[in-house]
Amino acid sequence: MKKRPKLGMRFQKDNSWCGVWGKTELMRNFKELEVWKESRVLTKEIYLLTNFLPQDKKLGLISQIRRYGISIASNIAEGAAKDSQKDFLRYLQISLGSSFELESHLILCVDLELISKTQMENHLENIERIQKKISSLIKYVKTQI
Repeated sequence: MKKRPKLGMRFQKDNSWCGVWGKTELMRNFKELEVWKESRVLTKEIYLLTNFLPQDKKLGLISQIRRYGISIASNIAEGAAKDSQKDFLRYLQISLGSSFELESHLILCVDLELISKTQMENHLENIERIQKKISSLIKYVKTQI
């Protein structure tokens, strides 16, 4: 006989835990969120792009660009671990903010002639798609508070 989970807890068919947030049940497995998966891909692309920037720029601008890229996926993951929808919402907002900071820094890289406008535009398409998905998730989470 299986032990019953504590009140407010539920287990998926694969025995992974999901919590009950607000009025509805949401999976807590951030790895299943498409926006998190796309953010991971973007982070890798940003790292590859920054590998080709001049060495003297590596200490400041490049580390910031990389941190913003990492922050998008990391905040989605961290927010998924929180107990409330309000906390999850806050981390999604931070993730969205990081995506806009990343966008701003890539534009600055073009202004400084560190990358081409074409390189920037390729990445901006991905960033804008992720921003739309995060915004949609934010809207959904707000309806659950």
